[in-house]
Amino acid sequence: MNSVGRGSDKRLGILASHPIQYHSPWFRHLAGRVDIEVFYGHRQDPKGQSDAGFGIAFDWDTPLLQGYPFRWLNNVSASPGLGSFGGCDTPEIRDIIRDGHFDAFLVFGWNRKSCFQAVAACKQERIPVLMRGDSQLITNRSTARTILKYIPYRCLLPRIEGHLYVGSRNREYLRHYGVPEERLFFAPHFVDNDFFIERSRLAHTTGADRAFRAKLGIPADAFVFTFVGKMLPNKRPADLIISSIDLFRLAVGSNAHVLLAGDGPVRPKLVALAAHYRDRIHFAGFVNQSEMPVLYAASNALVLPSIDETWGLVVNEAAACGVPSIVSNRVGCAADLISSKFTGATFPTANIAQLTFAMASVKETCESELHRVQAALGENVTKYSIQRATIGLEEALRAVALRRPVAA
Repeated sequence: MNSVGRGSDKRLGILASHPIQYHSPWFRHLAGRVDIEVFYGHRQDPKGQSDAGFGIAFDWDTPLLQGYPFRWLNNVSASPGLGSFGGCDTPEIRDIIRDGHFDAFLVFGWNRKSCFQAVAACKQERIPVLMRGDSQLITNRSTARTILKYIPYRCLLPRIEGHLYVGSRNREYLRHYGVPEERLFFAPHFVDNDFFIERSRLAHTTGADRAFRAKLGIPADAFVFTFVGKMLPNKRPADLIISSIDLFRLAVGSNAHVLLAGDGPVRPKLVALAAHYRDRIHFAGFVNQSEMPVLYAASNALVLPSIDETWGLVVNEAAACGVPSIVSNRVGCAADLISSKFTGATFPTANIAQLTFAMASVKETCESELHRVQAALGENVTKYSIQRATIGLEEALRAVALRRPVAA
C-alpha cells in the first residue's frame, strides 16, 4: 500500500481494473481534495499490454502510481487479465468495503466480476455507489446481443446511486436503460491537459516537432494527418491510408503526408498497402506517453476511423496540443468534441470518399483559419478537463450523501 495525506473528511473508495495513464492524473488531483483510496484488481505487465492489442511489450513511461493512496487487490481468478469478465476476481473487496468507513465508492464500469463484488458489498453496507463508464448506444454489437442485455442492464443501472457520465452519448445510453435524471452527473472524459499543452509548446519552441518529422522523412512544410492507436481491425487504420492515396491525387493534397503511430496485428498489412507511397506514408511504431505531445506537435490533424470506439481519448490529447480531429460517426466523442468545422470533421464509418472529403476540408480550414481552429479547440480543452470532472464527482458525492439512508 502507498499513501499520501488526507484531503478532507469525505472518504471515497475507488475500484479500477488496473493503473491507466488517463486515470492517474485525476487520482492525484482528487487526493488533495478528498480522502481517497484506490484499489486495483489486476497488475498489467508488459506482456499483458502486448496481448491487449498494442503489439509490443512495454511499460508506460509516465508515473501511474504516485501521488495518491492505492492498494493492490488479490486477484484470485484462474485466468487473471483484462480480456474477460472473470479476469478480475477480488473477493477481498467485500471485507475492505465493510471495514473501510467509506462515504461512497466509485466503480469504473461493470464489465468485470470485481465490479459486481464491490457493488454487492456496498449495497449490503448501505454505502452509495458511483459508477463511471463511457458506453454508448451506437455499437458494432448484434441486435440479438443488444436485446439480451436490455433487461439485466435495465435492472442494474437505475439502482446505482450516481452515474458520472462522460459525454452526451453516454448520457443517452444511461437514460435508455432507465437511469433517472437526478442520478446523472457530468464528469467528462479528459486527459492531463496541462501535460499535453506544456509539452507540445515546448516541442514547438525547441524544434523537437521538426526533428520528429525529419527522423521520419516528413518535410517541414507538409500537412500531416496522423493516426494514433492500436493497429487493430476495428480501428480501421487502412481507411486512412486508402483515403490519403485518393487525397494525394488532388491538388489540395499536394503537400499531404500521413503518419501512423502504434503497433498491432494489422501493421504488416498496412505497410504493404502503403508500399508505393512510403515517401508520403510514414510508420512511427509505438510511441510512449511522454513523447505523445511531440508527436501531436508534429501533426496537423488527427484521424480516427474506428468502427467501435466508445470515446476516443486521443481526440482530447490532440485538442490539448492544438490539433483538430477527423473521426467516424461511431466514435463516441464525435457528438461532443467535434462541434464545428473548427474542431474537425466527422464522416460515416468505412466511407472512403467521405473520409477523403473530410480530410480535404479540415486541411483547407486549418490553412485558412488556424486562429479560429485554435480558439475552438481551447474551448473544448477547458470543458473536458480534470477540473470539470472533479466538479461533477463532488456534485455526485453531495447528492448521494443527502439521499443516503441513516443506519438504525
